[in-house]
Amino acid sequence: MSAPSARGPLPWLAFALCCSIWGSTFLFIRMSNDTLPALWGAALRLGIATVLFALLALLLRRPWPARHALPATLLYGAVNFGVSLPLLYWGEQRVPSGLASVMYATIPLTTALFARAMGMEPLRPRILIAAVIAIGGVALLFSSRLGGDMDLAHLIVVALAATSAGMSGVLLKRAPHTDPFTTNVWAHGIGSLLCMLVSLALHETPALPQGDGWWPLAYLSVVGSIGAFTTFTWLIRRWPVTRMSFSAVIIPLVALVLGIGVLHERPGTTAFIGAAIVLGAVLVGLLGPATTAPSASRN
Repeated sequence: MSAPSARGPLPWLAFALCCSIWGSTFLFIRMSNDTLPALWGAALRLGIATVLFALLALLLRRPWPARHALPATLLYGAVNFGVSLPLLYWGEQRVPSGLASVMYATIPLTTALFARAMGMEPLRPRILIAAVIAIGGVALLFSSRLGGDMDLAHLIVVALAATSAGMSGVLLKRAPHTDPFTTNVWAHGIGSLLCMLVSLALHETPALPQGDGWWPLAYLSVVGSIGAFTTFTWLIRRWPVTRMSFSAVIIPLVALVLGIGVLHERPGTTAFIGAAIVLGAVLVGLLGPATTAPSASRN
């Protein structure tokens, strides 16, 4: 079964939408952690998103994954929403969101390695060079703000979150082609269940947000999950997973722009130098051929 067409402006618009949304979610996760226990907050977000995805799927009469496609869909959901997302929520209790985004800039590199290990895409030197340069550029971008109240354990957890996020994209690419809405019903559902179980194991106190505490949860559920992951699931069928992974290094640039426009921050010269390096690396990573390995096209 051949992959859907990657031609036209829609894939690029979808890529821009994912980057724009995910550029803000690190901040909203930190805000959610200020009002809710970390893993419980993740479980609530995913649970609300599951219900919304299901309602949309029923309303739009979308096809549900076939029985043979369900295990791969659940595996993607378990890794992305049951492992990566709760690790990020827990780690961001002590790791500044800027540093977390720097660590997520390693995703293009880990994605390339996972895609090669699974026989999906060749290990292209262009992608590897662009990924390494991008990591350096993002580190320079946030070099003045990498400190903060954190410890080694939380730092390692965020690194594991970034690594498992890279793996989840490859797993979704390998999964049989299914509808973005119904895929995310199952993926978010299994993620919510796993987050809830870990929350209970950590003896977190279940609670609902109060007052303005609903806003981060609503944003993460509707925009961060419905908007971003519907678009991501659609796009990853049309682009190589290594190309899509470069969204992780554009995300800090979005955060920089939001900081200037919304929070009236005044970043130093090194931030703009780092941003220029990142943009150059992204251009190298994005403007190559948009072809996937034969093994990926049989999904």
